[in-house]
Amino acid sequence: MTALIEAIVEGRTHDLGGFSVRRVLPSVQRRAVGPFVFVDHMGPARFGPGAGVAVRAHPHIGLATVTWLFEGALVHRDNLGNVQVIEPGEVNWMTAGRGIAHSERSRPEDFAAGMRFHGMQTWVALPRADEEAEPAFFHHPGDTVPRVERAGVRLDVVAGTAYGVASPVRVHSPTLYVAATLQAGAMQAVDTGHEERAVYVADGLLDIDGTRLGSGQMAVFTPGAAVVLEALADTRAMLLGGAPLDGPRHLWWNFVASAPDRIERAKRDWREGRFALPPGETESIPLPER
Repeated sequence: MTALIEAIVEGRTHDLGGFSVRRVLPSVQRRAVGPFVFVDHMGPARFGPGAGVAVRAHPHIGLATVTWLFEGALVHRDNLGNVQVIEPGEVNWMTAGRGIAHSERSRPEDFAAGMRFHGMQTWVALPRADEEAEPAFFHHPGDTVPRVERAGVRLDVVAGTAYGVASPVRVHSPTLYVAATLQAGAMQAVDTGHEERAVYVADGLLDIDGTRLGSGQMAVFTPGAAVVLEALADTRAMLLGGAPLDGPRHLWWNFVASAPDRIERAKRDWREGRFALPPGETESIPLPER
């Protein structure tokens, strides 16, 4: 650990039936970085014919989900009637607000033929003023995502602002979310325009002022620190952060809220069928018993 790094978070691996997910946030070391309250690293996985991602309909409140893929594809369906395929380099941003239900599945042709799958799914807590906003879904094709390139480095600004450019994704608070691809030997400074910042290594190896960070690890940086990433191998990483949350958040299952009673209401609404399912969906994930 150095003066540049406030905490190192180890992702915890969960097996979802041939499909591994590393849960990075929330963790004991850190509950949030900027507005990011949940970070999942999905895969990498190789699905054979007849297998794939099949996440049944489930609800959300008080957050926005952000999906970014390195490999593979997903079909998003929600109860607003949106049906959207997302592929690598594109952004799916779903604002849950007062409540939304959606499913995520592999495309039928990928189920049939098999595929590789690898990506990130994160949740951004909405500011308290927007927790009950109207739910909405936005898809951004790859050619609309700003890219900064320099020797050995590619920076895709997924959401928010960084490196002098702004993503077209509509965020609700100052946000840093960048997919960084570094060739072995390349060096890259971390944007200093946000108070809270972290880097997560999806694959590869970074050196940060003598601290090595490998796949499945996140380093949370000291506010204001001038941080330089050095790639010791070809590396894919995510820079994330932004303005601190405007107060603590409660997380339970798929719900995020600033008040515990709002989560209790969401539990009742899902259990009692007050969330509509996406059109064409007949199965849903039941409310956990605990």
